[in-house]
Amino acid sequence: MNDIPLSILLGLLAVLLLLSAFFSGSETALMTLNRYRLQHLVKQKHRGAIKAHELLKRPDRLIGLILLGNNFVNIMASSIATVIAIRIGGDEIIPAATALLTIVVLIFSEVTPKTLAALRPELLAFISAWIYVPLLKIFYPIVWIVNVISNVLLRIVGINPKKAKKDTLDKDELRSIVSDTDHLLPSRYQNMLLRILDLESARVEDIMTQRKEIVGIDLEDSIEEIIEQLRNSPHTRLPVYKKNIDRVIGFLHIRTVLARITHTDFDKQVITDSLSKPFFIPASTSIHKQMQIFKTERQRIGLVVDEYGDVQGLVTLDDLLQEIVGELIAEEEADIKKQKDGSYLVDASVTVRDLNRVTDWDLPTEGPKTLNGLIIEYMEMIPEPGTSIKFHGHVLEIIQRDENTVKLVRFHPQT
Repeated sequence: MNDIPLSILLGLLAVLLLLSAFFSGSETALMTLNRYRLQHLVKQKHRGAIKAHELLKRPDRLIGLILLGNNFVNIMASSIATVIAIRIGGDEIIPAATALLTIVVLIFSEVTPKTLAALRPELLAFISAWIYVPLLKIFYPIVWIVNVISNVLLRIVGINPKKAKKDTLDKDELRSIVSDTDHLLPSRYQNMLLRILDLESARVEDIMTQRKEIVGIDLEDSIEEIIEQLRNSPHTRLPVYKKNIDRVIGFLHIRTVLARITHTDFDKQVITDSLSKPFFIPASTSIHKQMQIFKTERQRIGLVVDEYGDVQGLVTLDDLLQEIVGELIAEEEADIKKQKDGSYLVDASVTVRDLNRVTDWDLPTEGPKTLNGLIIEYMEMIPEPGTSIKFHGHVLEIIQRDENTVKLVRFHPQT
């Protein structure tokens, strides 16, 4: 090597540093590629993406090839730098040459290319894939030996590279991805996707109309009262019962009897003859499953019952759809009113899920389903008006109550 002109050695050193930068940058680029975008590009027949995808199927071989090349050029660069130093200033400047080479390699062959690759991985990954595919075939025997030794060492510590976990997403990770799509999706569609992801964990009891708020027809009422109720009802379907909702006998579609209300022969028997069979739903049924049941059974409304068969509430297909599309069809929540000072005046009968949806809070939904139930569980009593508490990170004041429930509360602005 002493016979090689100094200019050639300097040029060879520059080439080796460029190769080192290529190996370092391409390693980072290939390993930081978005796997889901890569799969999309593969489906679009992107040739560079196809080659990169093939390489990443066996990352152990790819890393072995890259490190083989990177270590080879770095060692060669170190050797040539030592020869150059000796020819320029003798053995005395070898330490200085080593320090200078370390700085140059660190800046130009490591930090800069790796930073560029991390910011623009596709720029370098797809180009390098074209180079690595033939190189892997050429140096496969060496890479195979290196991988065998490496895999044996990994097995000693209990890791089997062939059973490495594939890139999969669980629900929480998918939620995080959707939550980070502000620049790609309007917020209403983003919220819709998040609600869909929650369907498996949400139950019909989370969104049902509570028992005491169910509007129905009591056949024990007079026919005049029933007719007046039918004329003024905002609902198209009503449960029909005797004395209490636990004795429901069917559902009435108002349209089937509305035209006959004015007839002189209209009576309770006409109503009874127009009923469809009652449809009961276990309270623990998931929203996702209930949508499938409604579709299969061709139903739009059902009564939610507990394990003893007692009616706990009522749920409709519209309730389930609103749980997905939410703000697209829902009017402003009348039971949750935001005040000018930033506080919220809330009817305590509102469901915890609705309150979380409107306010973007994270009150617990695993226990009681209404705010009233959550407050009573939290305080283990029915608090008096004027009581203020720190409630799951929020300052809450009791405004109204009756004998056995909290009626109205105020959430003070967070400071």
